[in-house]
Amino acid sequence: MATNLRTLTGTVTAGVEPGCLLLDGYLLVGGDRTVVRAGLRITVTGRVVPDLVTTCQQGTPLVVTSAQPAADR
Repeated sequence: MATNLRTLTGTVTAGVEPGCLLLDGYLLVGGDRTVVRAGLRITVTGRVVPDLVTTCQQGTPLVVTSAQPAADR
C-alpha cells in the first residue's frame, strides 16, 4: 500500500491566500510555524492528500509530519 510520503527541500513561499504556504507546488498543511515560514529554506516530510479541502486555492496538500531548517548547500 502506498503511503504517499514525500520529502522536499526548498524555500517556502507565501500563497495567494493569507496563511497559505507552498513548497515546490505543494501546499504545506500543519507543521511547526516557527520552522515552516515564508522565506525559510527547509526540509519537510509529509503525506500527500490530494482530496483534502482547503481555502488556499493552490498547491497539492501535503500534511506535514516533520520539518526542520535545511542544511546549507
